[in-house]
Amino acid sequence: QVQLVESGGGLVQPGGSLRLSCAASRSIFRTYIMSWYRQAPGKQREWVATVTSGGTTNYADSVQGRFTISRDNTENTMYLQMNSLKPEDTAVYYCRGQYFTAIYWGQGTQVTVSS
Repeated sequence: QVQLVESGGGLVQPGGSLRLSCAASRSIFRTYIMSWYRQAPGKQREWVATVTSGGTTNYADSVQGRFTISRDNTENTMYLQMNSLKPEDTAVYYCRGQYFTAIYWGQGTQVTVSS
């Protein structure tokens, strides 16, 4: 069993920045495919970005060029640097870890973009 704990959410003005963190409880984190998802009120959870164990990254079109996903395998932590935030980025952000068929989710952290 792996526990994932997100942090770093909060209230930010449009155009601002936030950095989310996702800390994993086990050192085998380095073998996991790690992703960020988000869920806005009244909407389905959507994929945001993924970083593989080898460091390859992919992004949803809606965040490409504004968000950067990264991982530090020595700290068992994944990050999401979010710049140029828009009101439509408001959502609960979840981290997801995948190891073969095993999938783990964090509890989520709220990001609110509003003036």
